[in-house]
Amino acid sequence: MVAITRIWDNPPPKVFKAIGWSDIAQLSTSASGWAAYGHPEWGDFKFGHTNPDDSNSGLDAVIAENYAAVNKKRNLTGADVNTASTREFVANVESSIIHYGESTGTFATEMFTRGTSYLSAAVMYENLVVEANQGQFGHLPYPVVAIYPREGTFFSDHPFAILHASWVTPAKQAAAQVFRDYLLAPAQQQKALQYGFRPGTGATGSPINQANGVDPAQPTTLLPVPDASVVSAIQSSWDEQRRKVDVMLIIDHSGSMNDPVGGTTKIVGARQGLAEFVGLLGDLDNVGLTEFSADEQTLSPMSPVGPKRQQVLNEINGITASGNTRLYDTIADQFQQLQNFSSRHIKAIVVLTDGVDDASSLTLAQLIQRITPAGSNAGEGIKIFTIAYGNSHGSGVDVNALTQIATVTGGQEYAGTPQNIKQVYLDISKFF
Repeated sequence: MVAITRIWDNPPPKVFKAIGWSDIAQLSTSASGWAAYGHPEWGDFKFGHTNPDDSNSGLDAVIAENYAAVNKKRNLTGADVNTASTREFVANVESSIIHYGESTGTFATEMFTRGTSYLSAAVMYENLVVEANQGQFGHLPYPVVAIYPREGTFFSDHPFAILHASWVTPAKQAAAQVFRDYLLAPAQQQKALQYGFRPGTGATGSPINQANGVDPAQPTTLLPVPDASVVSAIQSSWDEQRRKVDVMLIIDHSGSMNDPVGGTTKIVGARQGLAEFVGLLGDLDNVGLTEFSADEQTLSPMSPVGPKRQQVLNEINGITASGNTRLYDTIADQFQQLQNFSSRHIKAIVVLTDGVDDASSLTLAQLIQRITPAGSNAGEGIKIFTIAYGNSHGSGVDVNALTQIATVTGGQEYAGTPQNIKQVYLDISKFF
């Protein structure tokens, strides 16, 4: 079950108004934000859903946005998706996204541990709402509820099929039948329910109830998945209407980046990973490039990547390794520059380093204090993604420091090697 999850007042209201994507679009573009609903302390409306190119829940969300834009519950067409009004509607909803990503669990953790200043609502599975209200994410300052959009939503089911094909032997079919019977047996169905999933047999009970923020009578409207051609049009349209990103790429080019690992040097692998990331950005995304060792140099200031993509790739290819590791000061400097860069985009820093800071005036504690988001719109703060780069054991890298830097901002820390660095940058790109 895909639902929009929201933190409510404590206690939650007794009478619920049907809420839909049009309300999300209105809140996303409202200059007064939550103040219009009596909660100025919650700041702007801050929304989250996963990347529809990589996640079912994100794709379900964007399909539902397109249905809502044309007020349809079935027979969505490619022409519907490509109208100016539909594209504007989707862009309005997407304008409040704090970041994308691969996992609904990421949004659940952020929302249920950081609160309303970080995230107002997110698209996630119903079982996560149950888990939150049962205390599995720790103490909640407010109860959370699942919103089933009035325009309709999807059941995210997991079909079981026994195939009839020449390569499926009678023995395999019989084994599959035994396994299906096992899954549908009362004990297994009860276990699914225990974890907040609706059983395949259709019957529900505790904990699928309003006490845990979910409604067993919902959804009343189920949307069909459109034809593949329409889904493709939706994904292409989303790529244009998604919230854009301002991302500063920071690379450590200290002397240890010349060290050989697995048949190449670390600096060569890092350059290849950076180039891959730049290729994944859209023309209207803003990108900057900074290298650092004993000092720092901005090779390309923040600006749209489209007109300068080849220039940035050339700069990356020219990075060589020498010097010490001025990590904390470089992050602080570029963080401040990005804060001063005026736009309505997602803001992020991606920093790769293979060593321990040995040339900064700032301490780790001082850096953490500077980059930790605060206030009613903490979720709009700059996200820092760190890459502990080296061999498979992370030798020579202060992984604990990089984890702290990423975690306090809402980013993530990754372990990188010359062999996996392209995949690491690909994983980070899914947040945008």
